Amino acid sequence: MTLIGKGVCFDTGGLDLKPSNAMLLMKKDMGGAACALALAQLLLELDAPIELRLLIPAVENSIGGNAYRPGDVCRSRKGLTVEIGNTDAEGRLVLADALAAADAEVPDLLIDLATLTGAARTALGPDLPAVFSNDEALALELGELGRQHADPVWPMPLWLGYDDELSSRIADLNNVSASPFAGAIIAALFLKRFVTATPRWLHLDFYAWNPKDRPGRPLGADAQCVRALYQLLRRRFG
Repeated sequence: MTLIGKGVCFDTGGLDLKPSNAMLLMKKDMGGAACALALAQLLLELDAPIELRLLIPAVENSIGGNAYRPGDVCRSRKGLTVEIGNTDAEGRLVLADALAAADAEVPDLLIDLATLTGAARTALGPDLPAVFSNDEALALELGELGRQHADPVWPMPLWLGYDDELSSRIADLNNVSASPFAGAIIAALFLKRFVTATPRWLHLDFYAWNPKDRPGRPLGADAQCVRALYQLLRRRFG
């Protein structure tokens, strides 16, 4: 199996610069990488009977003379060309290349974790990570295990009716939609373009941050999905 964690170590938004109040927490944009590393460490310490590959695409999204620009066309590792509709949708670009690298090996199970979209937080809030999968039963199974082990996730649809929102006149696809709707689904559909051979893929879009103090959960970084995913792997692989 292969684990991928989005490692955007700081996200200014690039040339599509975030407002200052939206940038304050962007040190946490590597939450996907942190949780993927935590799960990998857990599996290694418990000597899990799996062959594990861990990929961490680690970058910073910043402004400079060589910063990528809105309207640029980038060629992905898979060979698909991507028009940059917004430089603040950088996480899906680095995840796409990592997913393509992972998919080339056709693992039995491919999991990516990412603090990817504000749309997922608008829909589900900070406590409920969104999970998407090309195997609906797998997403439902993870949802069930999350409820049992106090590490909830919420299955969301890979609704193909929105796939044309990624269309571009000058490239194979755009990295964003012109529509303000279904942002988390459209981001997942973007990533799906780079997973073509792997039979079971899970994409988790989460906050990885606890915004308020609660018993046992202090304000700050939050290791979401690690327990639920561990239970899924334990059920499937022993």
